[in-house]
Amino acid sequence: MAEPRYKRVLLKISGEALMSEQEFGIDPQTINRVAKQIKSVCDMGVEIAVVVGGGNIFRGVQNSAKLGMDQASADYVGMLATTMNALVLQGVIKQYDVQVRVLNAIKMDQVAEQYIRLRAIRHLEKGRVVIFAGGTGNPFFTTDTAAALRASEINAEVMLMAKNKINGVYDKDPRKHPGAKKFDYISYDDIIKKDLKVIDTAAVSLCKNNNIPVVVFDFADNRSIEKILKGETEGTLIGGEKNHAC
Repeated sequence: MAEPRYKRVLLKISGEALMSEQEFGIDPQTINRVAKQIKSVCDMGVEIAVVVGGGNIFRGVQNSAKLGMDQASADYVGMLATTMNALVLQGVIKQYDVQVRVLNAIKMDQVAEQYIRLRAIRHLEKGRVVIFAGGTGNPFFTTDTAAALRASEINAEVMLMAKNKINGVYDKDPRKHPGAKKFDYISYDDIIKKDLKVIDTAAVSLCKNNNIPVVVFDFADNRSIEKILKGETEGTLIGGEKNHAC
């Protein structure tokens, strides 16, 4: 097989995507599918880090208003939710005979290693999957921003944003507007100017400043990540070279 286009990638998975058709929690088939795709990346000799959201357990902004909590407190609860998802994903990935480590932005020595940049890079160099939990460790930042931050810190060559049944970036929400137009490529600036909600604005700015392209794709296709790494066109490429296959 030809050499993969990227040698080190960061995969961002939303917590909601892990629910599948459920109202909350984790769908076993979905998380096993994620684990299998991560194993396939490792088998290609590609270093992979993962950031998983926590929206399947707790939605900070929405639930803080309902419960009367301030946003900072709610965001910390959301960080704990990402840790729960990270630990579950770690356990599932291990079943596929893949070495994996959880590094947490919040100190939890009993369940995960504390995040240290050089430690994370060393794990990747040894062929281990690294799961980043706890967001950035600070309130008021989304897990999209945490993913862009970690991608920048570990010198990832691309950030892969896995969506549930949405294969790319559209000018309107395709679930509400059947005639929405899909972009094969869109610049960082146009994402911000058009106020497209597929990725957090702060995350886009971080990726632009560090020249990290972003590929938005539907991970329901079991071969989607493999296609991207082989250089096949898949989903939508944000930033990077316009004529470069994503």
